[in-house]
Amino acid sequence: MPEFELTSSPSPEELAAIGDALTAFNDADVGPSGRQPLAILIRDTDGKVTGGLSGYTAWGWLYTQWLYVPDTLRGSGMAGRLLARAEEEAVDRGCHGAWIDTFSPTALEVYRRQGYQVFGELPDFPAGRTRFFLRKRLSPDG
Repeated sequence: MPEFELTSSPSPEELAAIGDALTAFNDADVGPSGRQPLAILIRDTDGKVTGGLSGYTAWGWLYTQWLYVPDTLRGSGMAGRLLARAEEEAVDRGCHGAWIDTFSPTALEVYRRQGYQVFGELPDFPAGRTRFFLRKRLSPDG
C-alpha cells in the first residue's frame, strides 16, 4: 500500500518527479505540449526588472500566469501592450488562443478591453472576490 506524506516544503526533485510523470502521461494521452516559457520584462533605467508578463505556450494556447505593471506606469496602456506583444509571439509559435485569470476588477476590465471574454468564475477566491477566467481567439482557427 502506498504511503502519503503531507509537506509544505517539497524539494525541487520531488516536484519534478510529479511533473515528469504527468508530462509523460499527457504526452502519451494527447501528444506533446510543446510547452515554451514566455516572458516580457519591463526594466527601469538601471536595468532592474520592475514588472512585466510571464507565462508559457502549450498545445496551441498562450497562458499568461503573471502580469504586473508598476504603479508609475499604470493607466498608460502598458498592460495592453504587454498582452499584445505576448499574443504576437504566441501566434508566431502557432497558437490559436490565449487565456488568463484574475480576481482584480481593474485587471478584468483591462483584459476585456483587449478582447478577452469570461468563460468561468470561481466565487470567493479570495474571500469577497471572484476569480475570473478569460480567453481570447488569436487566429481564425482558435
